[in-house]
Amino acid sequence: MAELDADLDAIIPSSFLPPFWAKLVVGFVSLLCFARSYDGDFVFDDSEAIVNNKDLHADTPLGDLWHHDFWGSRLSSNTSHKSYRPLTVLTFRINYYLSGGFHPVGFHVVNILLHGGISVLMVDVFSVLFGGLQFTSKGRRVHLAPRASLLAALLFAVHPVHTECVAGVVGRADLLCALFFSLSFLGYCKAFRESNKEGTQSSTCWVLLSIFLGAVAMLCKEQGITVLGLNAVFDILVIGKFNVLEVVQKVLRKDKSLENLGALRSRGLLFRMTLLTSGGAGMLYARWKIMGTGPPAFTEVDNPASFADSVLVRAINYNYYYSLNAWLLLCPWWLCFDWSMGCIPLIKSVGDWRVIALAALWLCLIGLICQALCSEDSRKRRILTLGLGFLVIPFLPASNLFFRVGFVVAERVLYLPSAGYCVLLTFGFGALSRQTKKKKLISACVLGILLINALRCVIRSGEWRSEDQLFRSALSVCPLNAKVYIQDLIFKTDLLVHYNIGKNLADKGNQTAAIQYYREAVRLNPKYVHAMNNLGNILKERNELQEAEELLSLAVQIQPDFAAAWMNLGIVQNSLKQFEAAEQSYRTAIKHRRKYPDCYYNLGRLYADLNRHVDALNAWRNATMLKPEHSLAWNNMIILLDNTGNLAQAEAVGREALELIPNDHSLMFSLANVLGKSQKYKESEALFLKAIKANPNVASYHGNLGPILVLGTSG
Repeated sequence: MAELDADLDAIIPSSFLPPFWAKLVVGFVSLLCFARSYDGDFVFDDSEAIVNNKDLHADTPLGDLWHHDFWGSRLSSNTSHKSYRPLTVLTFRINYYLSGGFHPVGFHVVNILLHGGISVLMVDVFSVLFGGLQFTSKGRRVHLAPRASLLAALLFAVHPVHTECVAGVVGRADLLCALFFSLSFLGYCKAFRESNKEGTQSSTCWVLLSIFLGAVAMLCKEQGITVLGLNAVFDILVIGKFNVLEVVQKVLRKDKSLENLGALRSRGLLFRMTLLTSGGAGMLYARWKIMGTGPPAFTEVDNPASFADSVLVRAINYNYYYSLNAWLLLCPWWLCFDWSMGCIPLIKSVGDWRVIALAALWLCLIGLICQALCSEDSRKRRILTLGLGFLVIPFLPASNLFFRVGFVVAERVLYLPSAGYCVLLTFGFGALSRQTKKKKLISACVLGILLINALRCVIRSGEWRSEDQLFRSALSVCPLNAKVYIQDLIFKTDLLVHYNIGKNLADKGNQTAAIQYYREAVRLNPKYVHAMNNLGNILKERNELQEAEELLSLAVQIQPDFAAAWMNLGIVQNSLKQFEAAEQSYRTAIKHRRKYPDCYYNLGRLYADLNRHVDALNAWRNATMLKPEHSLAWNNMIILLDNTGNLAQAEAVGREALELIPNDHSLMFSLANVLGKSQKYKESEALFLKAIKANPNVASYHGNLGPILVLGTSG
């Protein structure tokens, strides 16, 4: 669009206009903004999606990736999150293999490079959005509107809301989705090269390739399927030059000609729409079949508005969430790693002052939509329509309109919609530059926004380098909750931050401080079952069993299918000698999570305490079948068989265990004891020495070796 580019002449120097240099600048800036995160730790969701995800290990068959969710659980399980992203998990697995283990640097570098590549690709995407499609005689696309596309790409590259996707390793799902989303859109544009005739085989192949790339994007993250909707909007309104206002006027005048629709049919629109619709329907059907047991079950603390009884309350809060997302795009200084768990209080009446925010959002959106549909300038209509399309369409899966989502606000879902925001902002700068003579002031404002956002990216990337920094960075994000916090506490924050700081402190062994944060989390949200469960565990370890039992009982009362809480309640009841209640709790946990090796292990311990030896062995055997590397279950089987005089069976179990876990020194020790009692002194001695070499600081290893050496010598 020559007019818009001319308006931006004072902002973008002409020396940056060649596409190669534009992409070079965008790529360098995008890498520079997030380079600080390259040596960060695995933080927040990285622990579950990567460190604890067995799908990354070489001994897990690659085929399992297609039957597991993003977190490594089987999709058929009723506890599965149903996030189906096998291609993203595959890249994690490749990272794990190339890095030789869980070394976060390699994972972070890939994310940073992906963002750089996507930012470079956005130069081409924005060129289409601003300049339209024009091809040379050889079928190569002409790079139109170079200034506008460069400015929009720079705004995209340095937007701080992208930090979660780039600095958090699990954000790779959004990055890969955006990569293939962009490739799908550009591939669809190839179908309209001037060298192609409508409906030719070459044109159809490009459409099919675009659909395939959309499917790949969806296998990286579910949001990817929305590219088909964007392609349809692009085809109808840009390629088909479908003028909504003109058609509405003809309908109102009862004009039966509707020549515009006939023109669209002659351009093969219906054929392409059929391909897009069929492809989208096929993807959704396959996704639903793979998901198996239906959508995931989220709790009220994940998304409180979706559990509101009143339709009006739900609608108001959903729209308020949209306004918060818009604010994060406009002013990305107010960022938080997680916005759920009461961080954003519900709006319960139209008298709440926050209703002003959603009213402002819709006034802006209605104004933009009117301009996009009713402007006489076809180029203006194209830019605004596609800008709004990029802003709204990729956001639809996170909108709660079609299904309940498991979050309130999530910065990661704004990665693709931010491209639409950058289009609208760039168009606004051009319009503003055209209306004022103070072009240097506009140029200074644009440069200031780019520099401030880049600085914010650097700062925010540093906050994502460790869990401690990340959790503490959220302390000032929820001022409404801070006002009701006890003033003499050091930190003022929302309950989720209390929960995560408490978890972090507990992991580091600081139980006293962890208890403080967990108690505050439960106070702020009396239904926060995960905080109750973790607090109950700590109290159990401190032998404060009565309070632990009360907390865990309340947790399972609030969420009856909380298998982990049922298991922990069983452990506490076992410690309190409430054996029947403990067995019932364990059985309930297994009922809600059939493949629960740790619960079978604890059930076996209960049976052992009750001298129900056969039941104990069966429970531990179930644990090892579900988790072959469950060392404690193997050890308990060996020890129980040893203590009951079944030495031959104990030896067989011990050898079986060491074949599966050959470097476990505790198994070596237990089997060495059995072999010594069986008078196999040389083999017993060798195992004792091997156990001592693996862990020389265990006194019993040295103590039990002495008699074996004496007996072996005398024998």
